[in-house]
Amino acid sequence: MSHRLTTGGRLIDRAQVQKFTFNGKPMNGFKGDTLAASLLANDQMLLGRSFKYHRPRGVVASGAEEPNALVGLSRGDRYEPNQRTTTTEVFDGLVAESQNHWPSLNFDMMALNNLVPQFLTAGFYYKTFIQPRAFWKHVYEPIIRRSAGLGKAPKQDARDPDTYEQIYAFCDVLVIGGGISGLQAALTAAQAGAQVCLWEQTDHWGGRAPVDGVEIDGQPTEAWIDSTIEALEKMDNVHLRLRCMGAGVHDHGYMLGYERVSDHLPQSDAPRHRLWRMRARQIITATGAIERPLSFAGNDVPGVMLASAMRDYLVNYAVAPGQEVVVVTNNDDAYRTAIALRRAGVGVAAVVDARAEASGELPQQARAQGIRVLTGRGIRKVKGGKRVTGVEICRIDSKGTAFTEKFDCDAVAMSGGWSPVVHLWSHCGGKLIWDEAGSFFRPDPERPPLGADGAGFVRVCGSAAGALGAVLADAHACGFSAAQILGATADPTPPATDAVATNEPMEPVWMMPRNAEYDLRMKMWLDFQNDVKVADVQLAAREGYQSVEHTKRYTTLGMATDQGKLSNINGLAILSDALGQPIPATGTTTFRPPYTPISLAAIAGEARGPIFQPLRRTPLHDWHEGNGADWEPVGQWRRPYTYLRAGEKRHDSVNREVKNARENIGLLDASTLGKILVSGPDAGRFLDMLYTNMMSSLKPGKCRYGLMCNENGFLMDDGVVARIDDQSFLVHTTSGGADHIHAWMEDWLQCEWWDWKVHTINLTEQFAQIAVVGPKARQLLERLGGMDVSRNALPFMDWREGTLGGFNARVFRISFSGELSFEVAVPASQGRAFWDRLLAEGADLGIMPYGTEALHILRAEKGFIMIGDETDGTVIPQDLGLNWAISKKKEDFLGKRGMEREAMLSPTRWKLVGLQTLDGSVLPHGALAVRPEKNANGQAVTEGRVTSTYYSATLGRGIAMGLVERGPDRMGEELAFAGDGDTRIKARIVDTVLYDKEGEKQNV
Repeated sequence: MSHRLTTGGRLIDRAQVQKFTFNGKPMNGFKGDTLAASLLANDQMLLGRSFKYHRPRGVVASGAEEPNALVGLSRGDRYEPNQRTTTTEVFDGLVAESQNHWPSLNFDMMALNNLVPQFLTAGFYYKTFIQPRAFWKHVYEPIIRRSAGLGKAPKQDARDPDTYEQIYAFCDVLVIGGGISGLQAALTAAQAGAQVCLWEQTDHWGGRAPVDGVEIDGQPTEAWIDSTIEALEKMDNVHLRLRCMGAGVHDHGYMLGYERVSDHLPQSDAPRHRLWRMRARQIITATGAIERPLSFAGNDVPGVMLASAMRDYLVNYAVAPGQEVVVVTNNDDAYRTAIALRRAGVGVAAVVDARAEASGELPQQARAQGIRVLTGRGIRKVKGGKRVTGVEICRIDSKGTAFTEKFDCDAVAMSGGWSPVVHLWSHCGGKLIWDEAGSFFRPDPERPPLGADGAGFVRVCGSAAGALGAVLADAHACGFSAAQILGATADPTPPATDAVATNEPMEPVWMMPRNAEYDLRMKMWLDFQNDVKVADVQLAAREGYQSVEHTKRYTTLGMATDQGKLSNINGLAILSDALGQPIPATGTTTFRPPYTPISLAAIAGEARGPIFQPLRRTPLHDWHEGNGADWEPVGQWRRPYTYLRAGEKRHDSVNREVKNARENIGLLDASTLGKILVSGPDAGRFLDMLYTNMMSSLKPGKCRYGLMCNENGFLMDDGVVARIDDQSFLVHTTSGGADHIHAWMEDWLQCEWWDWKVHTINLTEQFAQIAVVGPKARQLLERLGGMDVSRNALPFMDWREGTLGGFNARVFRISFSGELSFEVAVPASQGRAFWDRLLAEGADLGIMPYGTEALHILRAEKGFIMIGDETDGTVIPQDLGLNWAISKKKEDFLGKRGMEREAMLSPTRWKLVGLQTLDGSVLPHGALAVRPEKNANGQAVTEGRVTSTYYSATLGRGIAMGLVERGPDRMGEELAFAGDGDTRIKARIVDTVLYDKEGEKQNV
């Protein structure tokens, strides 16, 4: 550990050596180290590669804000990508691997991207991948998919052996953050009589105060921290949790916490992670502040890090990231790092201060220790590739065309000021205000997150509130007011007095030098992980992206795994400068939970494996599994979306299946369709009430399509009803609707029509049902023999029972594809054998299975509706042109009166039509049809939406259906559908039936 100091390290235990490996190389650390600290101690400066340019990346921070030093962690069956080395505690046997490079970390072929940055500027993907269109499928998309993502996904066959749990808890006051302000707020609220919970995301209490040299009552802060923790632990109304991150604040004081219970242990029987679901009457966020980087050429070279982070590694872990350091700053705080380095025996070449003067207490202490201070200067360029080798200094107000001095160094500590952590305050609607003195956004106490009673339930104290000096008095007041509002009456002990060296005002310098030439701005980095430069933000402003949210997405600024914790304020400042407006006018991006990533397993808790939801499989599941099924969840079922062949893309597979069903024979596993037997003397009467059309008049051996509505008249399910005999009907429902519809039936029978003589049985899993579809379908079934399936013996919408190829079968002459089609139901135990027989007998007829996507396309070409696509809980049958399926003979049925309400009879209702884009493209699913005019609020006026949209291999173009205002009366009109951004896609209203309108193919 060549960079480990021989003394110091307040958080490490030198007696406990931890052995671990990085990229297969054995290394040592100490108990209490973070992985980042151990790697730096072993002089491992290069830790990964950036996303776009694959530039060398090293540690830049020391906490959850770290964007660079991400690794894959492996422990047997456990593998996790994108884990921050700065928050990962080292333990004996840890295995870490660097990410985002090929073939190795030191030699990365993708670093060739760094040679052509002018072609990979902001928004290059929007501009590059548009033309030529033919390149998308075979060139652009494969490259993008191969390049996308950070880290490697865990192996599919790996099973997480750990356990995870969730806890529901309640308290009066929840304090997030265990620094000195959080400790004081918790102590005050507890002494006042409130039930208090205190969460801290790291493994130690006290936050930055011990590192920054804070004194409390004239003594080092560690003594006060120890005594405060001891006092809190003795109080029955206090609950303390380390390694517990406050993830998000939600309505009514609902807070999620993420506790890493045993991540730091090589082996443990305890749960790995715990998700806290906390309901608190008052929430206090004492989450501190994050130091900002500075923008100068080469500020991403490994060895350049935040000054506070370098101080953390030095004081907490006795690690010197460099042997000769240059400190660059626009504020006094960075001088603490310079002073700490010099006291530890580390060389400090100079402090480069952007301010014209540096005469405060800390700069004077630095000068007294012999540290050279250069004012009015900035870094022109950092020299080095995979690690820092030196810097060039220039005047801060120059263009950077010439430098004034060079320094040889192996590390740079930078400080651009501090930004309060306002995320939790903002999650539930808390507003921010710009603090001109500190050049940061801070919580506006006049506009807090409001509860249901209109009162604020979130408070902020300490650095998170913008108080970057003494904080104990502020935290005491915050904790006391939170307890008082809840009715606590005890009088807490007055707070101690904390003191830090005073700071002179900072100067908001957002890039060095201020008037840098373009070639320098091209090398100044804002978002280190996503390779967003100062020049990228300026380019976005020139191209019209004036909204900070638009700029964020155009440049990907702040979209890395740190979610802008380091880059956002600097990016806002650069954008504001480019737009010629103050930062508050530009605003901020949206803060969304969680604050840092939460494992999916913690979200699931114990709801995993068989406990989560039983997986339902058809009798043919194993065959599908072995023949390329690309599974799609349909309720609790898994159905093949398509059957992929080697090297085949999804859309190619679907197109192949569609064409084959139209030209030869397609097989569909329809076993998931609901099959409910309704029998008894009142069965016909019962179904007449459930369906919009008449079912009691159906003859045995006949089938009828029916619609089922809820009491409000909204369509909820459809399917084919087959009459078995005088008192029995077989009701087919949608795949996801069988259990719901069966429960719906039983609800009416048991609660409303309890005296009707009707019995229902859900037979869905008793039968395998196979659709044999296509012009050669009858030829195949005739080969099997045993049943006459001719047109005269089995006409459309009839069914027969008998033997087919030696199998007991019911054959339904129905079609959901528009082709000649038979649905054959056999006992579930015979399903696989019957399927295999069909495949064998139809081999020379071009038989081929097809999946659910082909099913959707086939039905859409015929204009058949799909429950859940054409319906959304607000659609009545008349909206879909299904008036013919509503009986005029029946006096009543469920939903009839709902359909007769005034709103349901409005002539301006959205009704189903076909849609055809003018250029043959595929409309986006759910796209809205918008009119040119705006409403009174300046919003777009919509007149329809896309309900189903596909590429039709049969027609060779995009097809769609949609609900459009007065749609059937507007045939031939052109509509404008909203695409990405302000783009509009033109489409013409056409008939819903786009294939075989007369039905000749299905009736042969």
